[in-house]
Amino acid sequence: MSKILDSIQTPADLRRMARSDLPALAREVREFVLNTVSQTGGHLGSNLGTVELTVALHYVFNTPHDRIVWDVGHQTYPHKVLTGRRERMHTLRQLGGIAGFPRRDESEYDTFATGHSSTSISAALGMAMAAKQKGEDRKAIAVIGDGSMTAGMAFEALNNAGVSHAGVHADILVVLNDNDMSISPPVGALNKHLARLMSGNFYAAAREGAKAVLKAAPPLFELARRFEEHAKGMVVPGTIFEEFGFNYVGPIDGHDLDALIPTLENLRNKKGPQFLHVVTKKGYGYKMAEADPVKYHAASGRFNPAEGFPKSSGGKPTFTQIFGQWLCDMAEADERLVGITPAMREGSGMVEFHKRFPRRYHDVGIAEQHAVTFAAGLACEGLKPVVAIYSTFLQRAYDQLVHDVALQNLPVVFALDRGGIVGADGPTHAGVYDIAFIRCIPNCALLAPSDENECRLALTTAYRRDQPVAVRYPRGSGTGVAVDPGLGEWEWGKGVVRREGQRTAILAFGTMLQPALAAAAKLDATVVDMRFVKPLDEALVLEMARRHDAIVTVEEGCVMGGAGSAVGECLAAAGVALPLLHLGIPDRFVEHGDPVKLLSLCGLDAEGIEASIRKRFGTRPALAAVNG
Repeated sequence: MSKILDSIQTPADLRRMARSDLPALAREVREFVLNTVSQTGGHLGSNLGTVELTVALHYVFNTPHDRIVWDVGHQTYPHKVLTGRRERMHTLRQLGGIAGFPRRDESEYDTFATGHSSTSISAALGMAMAAKQKGEDRKAIAVIGDGSMTAGMAFEALNNAGVSHAGVHADILVVLNDNDMSISPPVGALNKHLARLMSGNFYAAAREGAKAVLKAAPPLFELARRFEEHAKGMVVPGTIFEEFGFNYVGPIDGHDLDALIPTLENLRNKKGPQFLHVVTKKGYGYKMAEADPVKYHAASGRFNPAEGFPKSSGGKPTFTQIFGQWLCDMAEADERLVGITPAMREGSGMVEFHKRFPRRYHDVGIAEQHAVTFAAGLACEGLKPVVAIYSTFLQRAYDQLVHDVALQNLPVVFALDRGGIVGADGPTHAGVYDIAFIRCIPNCALLAPSDENECRLALTTAYRRDQPVAVRYPRGSGTGVAVDPGLGEWEWGKGVVRREGQRTAILAFGTMLQPALAAAAKLDATVVDMRFVKPLDEALVLEMARRHDAIVTVEEGCVMGGAGSAVGECLAAAGVALPLLHLGIPDRFVEHGDPVKLLSLCGLDAEGIEASIRKRFGTRPALAAVNG
């Protein structure tokens, strides 16, 4: 390993380095990150793009005393490398290893846990105001991407940060990491000069002095203010941030340490809200990632850096692909269909739909709340919106789901990708709460298909209802069942018995059907593919209760308030008392790791289901004895 990086155990070591050695360190960090991700998988392009910015921030600011909050957090691998975790980076995103996102319990340098976007400014503002209240001299820095700046929460925080609180302004620095544009050399040189000028003490003193003089003549002051805004607006896009009460600086080249460090040093010594606009390139320093930043956003597994990501070997289609094909087919059949995604075109399988139906495709940016209410508006006018959204991201639009869609009983379809355990991305991205938080909302229905063909049928069933309906399906592929290319649908609200057995009935929701069938073969149990979480097939549940000694529910979602709870409520309402066992995600956040292993640890594989049933009910004679 290289000599420079080997000498860096903490940012304090970094701050003792000569500035002239920092570019070489940045190159070593970039190489280390590339080699690490090539072995572990994980986010790549965003991390390669933040290397110099990370080096500069830790060089200029006294971390961890000064707080850095990284928005989303999938750009923090260089940060982890420089903050004492280099030796453990080979465990990245593995069970018991380094997380792919910041975690407060992992390092004192991870000041705020992030995984969802657009939270950094709010959190950093809270930290900055806490420092003021406690009389502590520290800076709070929020590093936020241009994508995250599309969310309303970021602007809510800017609006709050730019005003004084009882006469006190927060000492907060917002760093906008803009990786959606490039800087030509002449413009870059000019912007570097302007950034240094506008962040320096001379410019600030001159501006404040001029204000003091001109305030005596209000018309002249207003004229000067307008001229300053106009002059800055000609060369920098900062007027909007100035209006929020920030001192805007930039844009500057985020890969140029000679520009970054002096500018950050100037801003470090300034009081009040500061805004630095840096321009970076996703995948910087790795030609393949620079050429295709979408493809190289993240690596699903190992790859050879010299060859790039391996070509897809085909194989079983994923549930996401099943949705994408269905969306195109249904759009072909019904011109009212409109597809909506909150900045997840590729992840949600909408690339082909975008190509074929561009006028009916809407990427609203990282704005889940807007996506749901926008869909409600479309539905009010007779269109049929389909919102493709990860389960974990729908959490961010819960009020809109309740107030704007369900309360008005509008026919919006929610295609909930990543329902259940997601694996390496960990608890911030796990979709384990949607069953509980959707089924309690009046007018809403929730479907849980068990395989790829059922997924297509469920989507069509949902689309043809005149009410809000969500269809949840997991990440990755299923069992590989053949998919009927038609647009058939289910009988509404009806489950299906998949295996006839004795004494025990296992009610399986979604893809838990497969391990339930395997466990049932060992137990000689009945298995039901429930299909519907809501409306629950109550007649089938009561029939299973009459014919069996015990009922077991299995779901890849939280046990508390989940589908099993719905079954228990059904039996209680009917006055039926018999032993119940609810299997699902326990009342804790599930760590990152291999999803198969995580399901096993939660007892949701075939062996775990069998073991839980035997532990609860014992042998078959003992089970019979439970009910006399």
